[in-house]
Amino acid sequence: MKKLYVTGYKHYEMGIFKMNDPRVHYVKETIRDKLLGLMEIGLEWVLLSGQTGIELWAGQIVLDLKEADYDIQLAVIPPFDNQDARWSEELQEAYQELIMLADFYQPIYEGDYKGAHQFKARDKWMLSKTDAALVMYDENQTGSVDFFLKEAQRYKDSHDYEIYYMTALDLQDTVEREQMNDPSYWNQT
Repeated sequence: MKKLYVTGYKHYEMGIFKMNDPRVHYVKETIRDKLLGLMEIGLEWVLLSGQTGIELWAGQIVLDLKEADYDIQLAVIPPFDNQDARWSEELQEAYQELIMLADFYQPIYEGDYKGAHQFKARDKWMLSKTDAALVMYDENQTGSVDFFLKEAQRYKDSHDYEIYYMTALDLQDTVEREQMNDPSYWNQT
């Protein structure tokens, strides 16, 4: 597996409305753990559309890994130009930095949002250009990622394609590990 699409919930679908929310740290650490494990079995490229939440955070993790001299590449393939036009200033800045530092950037459609067909085209394009997907998903919580997962399951039925999941249990493992590694945790009475 060389190319991986990373996707999942948008920040607000996870109840996260500020990027300095402490939960973001645990989500990013969980993504880092998953990516490092996949890099051990050959992962070379992470592709994402750059939407808020999981994708934006995954992109930031890939950039951190590149800065730490890991051999990983980042491609940002949004469904259309200016997808960040209605985002908060903080999210726009993070997205613009991501696309500036990405190894590859190319919207699927030129121009602004025209319709839901652009998201469907993005999903089909990502499936056709990657070997697997890493998806933050909880079957008890619906979200925009459900559309991709339905398409991915259909695709997987006729193609050699793997879907890896990050779940609430993975997040809980990260929280517990981080707490156990925090010296103040052991000083509590």
